[in-house]
Amino acid sequence: MNIYQQIINQKIKTITPEELVSYSQDYGITLTIEEAKKIIYIARHNKINVFNPQERMRWVKELAKITSPQTAKQANELFLKFIKKK
Repeated sequence: MNIYQQIINQKIKTITPEELVSYSQDYGITLTIEEAKKIIYIARHNKINVFNPQERMRWVKELAKITSPQTAKQANELFLKFIKKK
């Protein structure tokens, strides 16, 4: 895992619900504090490598259960934007 991947994965593990909602608003994704808390819980309690397509898709499916399929799709698109900036 390169340094960029480590930074992204570390941020996912340390982000606050308020930060996540703020980021989601910046990218046009509707997210409540309660949804953000659930997302963060999953991220902190599961080893998720968003750079691995299979792991990311598994995570996106869980995200769809917590939020909505549309929100999960938008989150996946956002992850793709970030991971392709390497």
